[in-house]
Amino acid sequence: MENITILWADDEITLFRPQILFLEKKGYQVITVSNGHDAVDEVRNGQRSIDVVFLDESMPGITGIETLAQIKTIAPTLPVVMITKNEEEGLMEQAIGSQIADYLIKPVSAPQILSSLRKIMDSDRLVREKTSVDYQQEFRNIFAAINSQLSYSEWADIYKKIVHWELKLEESKATHLDQILAAQKEEANSEFCKFIQQNYLHWLSEPKTAPVLSHNLMRSSIFPDLTEARPTIFLLLDNLRFDQWKIIEPIISELYTVEEEETFFATLPTTTQYSRNAIFAGLMPSEIEEYYPNWWLNDVEDGGKNLYEKDLLGEQIRRTLRKPIKWDYVKVTSNENGKALAENIDSYLHNNTFLAIVYNFIDMLSHARTEMEILKELASDEKAYRSLTRSWFLHSPIWEVLKNAATRDIQVFIVTDHGSIRVSTPSKVVGDRETTTNLRYKVGKNLQYEKRDVFEIKKPAEAKLPRPNVSSTFIFAKSDRFFLYPNNYNHYKNYYNDTFQHGGVSLEEMIVPIIKLRSKRK
Repeated sequence: MENITILWADDEITLFRPQILFLEKKGYQVITVSNGHDAVDEVRNGQRSIDVVFLDESMPGITGIETLAQIKTIAPTLPVVMITKNEEEGLMEQAIGSQIADYLIKPVSAPQILSSLRKIMDSDRLVREKTSVDYQQEFRNIFAAINSQLSYSEWADIYKKIVHWELKLEESKATHLDQILAAQKEEANSEFCKFIQQNYLHWLSEPKTAPVLSHNLMRSSIFPDLTEARPTIFLLLDNLRFDQWKIIEPIISELYTVEEEETFFATLPTTTQYSRNAIFAGLMPSEIEEYYPNWWLNDVEDGGKNLYEKDLLGEQIRRTLRKPIKWDYVKVTSNENGKALAENIDSYLHNNTFLAIVYNFIDMLSHARTEMEILKELASDEKAYRSLTRSWFLHSPIWEVLKNAATRDIQVFIVTDHGSIRVSTPSKVVGDRETTTNLRYKVGKNLQYEKRDVFEIKKPAEAKLPRPNVSSTFIFAKSDRFFLYPNNYNHYKNYYNDTFQHGGVSLEEMIVPIIKLRSKRK
């Protein structure tokens, strides 16, 4: 292979002359030294660019392990292959812990060396090519599926596949397929919106035909698994999309076993006020307003819209469970709240069978990104948004909560109330002062809008939504659209374009994760 330079350090380097000649005939350049000091000097001087180091484990002067440590100090990312006669497990663990790229056991043959080099130097390209071929084959399957009559479970599977390939292409750096995947996701969202228009109201009138929705999530997926044998944490991470779950899954899997990975459908509007209240109440918004009028506020009414989640949860537990259980509810809205919860989680779990935790950070991140230029840069696209989510979670108090809780035999459900979508297509709406300000849904009277851009519900009672006014209509933005008023249209178009919003109809907002975990300390 041309332009690849190998530094080979071995006190018996002359014995490897046949292998070196073999590599040179293949186009590799080989620099040879007979001890660790010279190897370190070659790396430090950098006069000849070195792409990979072959390092004998046992050399006079300083050992291979000591040489490796010095090389990594100078060039942390330089790949090093350890060559050794010693197969002792402890030595290999020490070398692997020092981040070697590979190791070979003497005697070493030319094909072994070539295989190791190709694995190290060409693995990215091979993975990228294999991933590209695999996706192109899957592309046709997904395309055929989204243009057929899918059920709600099949739509969930399609969305999971799209997320899978989004992450896989990202990992393999197959950026040449980004636009193809984005176009396929756009096509999928367009067809999914048609599916929701055709089926959503029917789901609410005929629940037996429906998927798990926000208002029956607890009854169908959480309460049946409650047991006094082990505590249960119900962790609601506000605005967590399925792809964001997949990004934090490897972190959580260090301490927890994923027993089930499912999805449910967030009810409309896909906002905290509606879908999260529905989760905790076990009721749709119009039913909450009817049965608990003091705990429901409509969009234009002053006051917090999610102030009674604990009360609603208590009522649902009382109505649903056959016998009383010990339970509690904690809402984390700041780092201080989170740290306090982490410190006291053992006490919560000791005293309760069921602990509901609401964590608002991801939703706040989504809104802050709209307002703050620095966050727009940090989360400039889907990949960056996922990366920021992972970084936040890894250093968040809620991960400390889960780490501390994992010392006990517990089960954890991770859920969300809705997801979000990056919007890019403005759609004009005209309404009066009483019309809601949300960019992805509107409720008001005498609304004027582009019908092709929205899923409209002129009779809110059919969607089990409150009706603030006799002539109130709900409209939900489809796919990546966002609503703008004609006033200052171009200003707000530029301001909100490419921001993450929720409230409307899309795969990302509606098909959301419900994950069942069990601590590995069983």
